[in-house]
Amino acid sequence: MLVAGEKVALRLMTREDTDLIVKWRNNQRVRDNFVYREKFTNEIHENWIKTKVETGEVVQLIICEKCNNRPVGSVYFRDIDNTAHSAEYGIFIGEDDAIGKGYGNETAVLATEYARKELGLTKLILRVFTYNEAAIRSYEHAGFVKIKDLPLVECSDGEKSDMILMEQKI
Repeated sequence: MLVAGEKVALRLMTREDTDLIVKWRNNQRVRDNFVYREKFTNEIHENWIKTKVETGEVVQLIICEKCNNRPVGSVYFRDIDNTAHSAEYGIFIGEDDAIGKGYGNETAVLATEYARKELGLTKLILRVFTYNEAAIRSYEHAGFVKIKDLPLVECSDGEKSDMILMEQKI
């Protein structure tokens, strides 16, 4: 494990996590909170690993329950800019029975600390749908602040929803 809190521990994602990631990303609850909403496949995830993770543009971690080491979700930093020391933050809890346990809150704190100490990042941004109030509260708890409204963002399924851009200087 790279970092652990009271409830969760974070480890680097591996190719062996592909089936879990695909299952989680196809969970309708998770899918509804992404701009990209198409059916997720092993091929899509393998391409993500090859073109993003292996190139260093993305660092992706697996969120595990600390009590039993069960993987329950993922957190990642994408579009890592080593010159600007910035990246976009993303998280999802894939297991339905892991929702509402504070895992997202703790992960946000642990992950931002990891980004600062291990990746040398000084600024994180994220985009979140305005209807995802629990996520917004979690991000605020971790120190993110709203910096801009993003009205009527078009998702891959054609639906348009308002988002906000949040930022944290770490």
